[in-house]
Amino acid sequence: MPLPYEFLQELKLRNNIEEIVSSYVNLKHRGSNFIGLCPFHSEKTPSFTLYPDSGSYYCFGCGAGGDVITFIMQIENLDYMEAVRFLAARAGMSMPENSREDEAEIRRKARILEINREAAKYYHSCLLTKAAAAQLSYLKQRGLSASTIKRFGLGAALKQYDGLLRHLKSLGYSPQEAETANLAVKGRNGYRDRFFDRVMFPIIDLRGNVIAFGGRILPGVEGAKYLNTSDTPVFKKSRNLYSLNIAKNSKADYFILAEGYMDVIALHQAGFDSAVAALGTAFTAEQAKLMSRYKSSVILSLDADEAGQKAASRAISILNDAGIEVKVLKIPGAKDPDEFIKKFGAERFKGLIEGASNDTEFFLLKAREKHDTDTADGRLSFLNEAVDILAAVKNPLERDIYAGKLSDEFDVSKTTLISQIKSTANKNMRTERKKAEAKIINPSYHRDDVNPERTKYPKAAHAEERLIKILIMHPDLFDKITSHITADDFVTDFNRNVFKSVCNALLENSVFDISYISADYNPAQMGRIVEIMNSGVKSADAVAECVDLIKVIKSEKYEKERGDPSSWSDSDFLSELNRLRENKGGNN
Repeated sequence: MPLPYEFLQELKLRNNIEEIVSSYVNLKHRGSNFIGLCPFHSEKTPSFTLYPDSGSYYCFGCGAGGDVITFIMQIENLDYMEAVRFLAARAGMSMPENSREDEAEIRRKARILEINREAAKYYHSCLLTKAAAAQLSYLKQRGLSASTIKRFGLGAALKQYDGLLRHLKSLGYSPQEAETANLAVKGRNGYRDRFFDRVMFPIIDLRGNVIAFGGRILPGVEGAKYLNTSDTPVFKKSRNLYSLNIAKNSKADYFILAEGYMDVIALHQAGFDSAVAALGTAFTAEQAKLMSRYKSSVILSLDADEAGQKAASRAISILNDAGIEVKVLKIPGAKDPDEFIKKFGAERFKGLIEGASNDTEFFLLKAREKHDTDTADGRLSFLNEAVDILAAVKNPLERDIYAGKLSDEFDVSKTTLISQIKSTANKNMRTERKKAEAKIINPSYHRDDVNPERTKYPKAAHAEERLIKILIMHPDLFDKITSHITADDFVTDFNRNVFKSVCNALLENSVFDISYISADYNPAQMGRIVEIMNSGVKSADAVAECVDLIKVIKSEKYEKERGDPSSWSDSDFLSELNRLRENKGGNN
């Protein structure tokens, strides 16, 4: 049993799913249910449905679904037990003593967080010593004040191969634990500190925990410019953002997505406290979703070099998919925000933000840089590329404005440009429509990550899902159903596991509750289970339908196991012939 059933029921009772979800999603009544825009993917038409009766939700757009625990897992980026603790704390409930999660794993995560906290304190204290004069000098040369250094908890890793290890050992932490936190590495001669002779940046999560570190090498010293904590049990690079713990509380209605730690800190010191940065990795969809929970707009302030511009192009696409409005900052006369603010001041930088271009302007400017518009061929090439860019713009008014600008600048007919843009947009639409039709016609397009066998065995999968739904809706039929079919008779692995889970839940309790099995499935799988629960019409005769469904499942199972008749041996043909005779005799 994952958690005591009584505890889960009390947890759900005290954390009403409608109340929880409505704090993140604007819900509207539709019959006995609620609908809203899905918080997990970008959409303009509501496809997110909340089912109060079953305490579940499902998005018909992206397939996300589950119970109140799954929702908190997804929206707050937590694992199962962290979500349970989140809800328990919200309701003022104590966690049960015998929870399913391995107590050793709980202690290990807590231990890592303790080690990280002590390491952050150690690095910060080192920064104030003579041994870290070079690191402190670097930070001061970058213009950081003492209060900023303290606010961000900046520190120094000294020229000692085991300074942190010795400090942690004095506090009762082992080298193995430091290695698990990615603060130590093991070599031929034993353990040593992972960070050596660097300026240290602690990375803090939304709950104030130190979860990782970034280390910058000093100028003139050989080695990688930045060394970052690898993924650990408490840290995933792709799911966190530097300084989000501070920036989420900014009064600004936008985030500034900067290149790295120093840019973010310099922006905060200058009064732009909504700045964040990715963590030593390319910007991810998970990070975009994280940002979308707090702000609806992002201003990109990435480096002007080729790598920075490529990163900007990629980030724009990801942010647009997350439903976030994007603007791009152009920084004239400086390579980054830090340098610009030092040269021209915070007020001038504020002016840059107010005049930031949207993503369409960004792509048009990039296209212009590739072509020599002083020549006829160059102008034609640029305008053709501009047409492709504007064809992707959904707002017709925005298209019209940019077409007018191009028409005036290059002395071409606006009518011709608009015609070309519409033609290209229609062509793109037809291409997308053909792709959608191909997905319907060609089953190979239907990639099902939750139940990969669903496409191969559609008849069996449909019957299995329908039987699972009836079992959930009619627990009184449990004995009848399980006396005629077992999980081993199921064709698809996923449905087999769900059937087992539902049966086990009903053996423990007289009714099924989705929260009872949510510990065993990820959010995507939970979404499928909720879909199964709410799909199809109510059965007019559940018993008779179960009989038919069981026949279908067993027949499909037999067809799967017997394989291709062309590969049968003589004995296989004889066995099949005898089976058919027996079946015929049984039907007389």
